[in-house]
Amino acid sequence: MSQEQLMRPESQDKEEPIKIQEAIDAQIDKAARQSSPVPMASNSVFEKCNITIGEALEATALTAGQRPVDYSDAAAIQAAEVRATGRTNIVPGGVAAAAQSAATRNARATRDEDKTKLGDILAEATSKLPADKPVTRRDAEGVIGAELRNDPNLSTHPGGVAASLAAAARLNQKNQSS
Repeated sequence: MSQEQLMRPESQDKEEPIKIQEAIDAQIDKAARQSSPVPMASNSVFEKCNITIGEALEATALTAGQRPVDYSDAAAIQAAEVRATGRTNIVPGGVAAAAQSAATRNARATRDEDKTKLGDILAEATSKLPADKPVTRRDAEGVIGAELRNDPNLSTHPGGVAASLAAAARLNQKNQSS
C-alpha cells in the first residue's frame, strides 16, 4: 500500500481504517526488528538515582512542614547545607540563613500562627542550594548531631530534618549494595 493511498481523504472505503492500522502495525514491527538491542544500564546510572541532601530537606517540608522552625531545626539545616555545598560557612540568603532567621523570629513570636513553618523554609530546597550531593551515612550523622546538640531535650524530631536525612542515607546505602 503506497503512502498516497493511505493519505487519500476522499475515499469512502469502509475497509480503509483497517488497512491503515495494518500498515502502521507492519511499520512498527519492521522498526522493532531492525532496532538494536537496548544496552543494560551501567552502575553510574543507578548512582544518579540516590537521594540528595536537597531532596531530603524537601521531604522534611512534606513530613513536618507544619511545625514551626526552632533552633535545633536551624542547626540541622545548617549542617545539611554545609555538607551539601562543601563550604564551612552558610550561604547568605540560603536555606540555612533563612532557617536561622525563622528560628530567631519564632522564639520571639507568641502565637503559633505568626511562626514560620519548616515547609516555608524547605520548600524547593534543592533549587536554593548552590550545590548538592547524595546523602551519606556520615552526612546524616552530622545532621543528627547538630539537631541533638541544639535541642533542649537532647532529642530529634520525628519526621524532622535529621530523620529525613537518616532515611535518605539508609535508602542510598541500600541502593548501592543492591
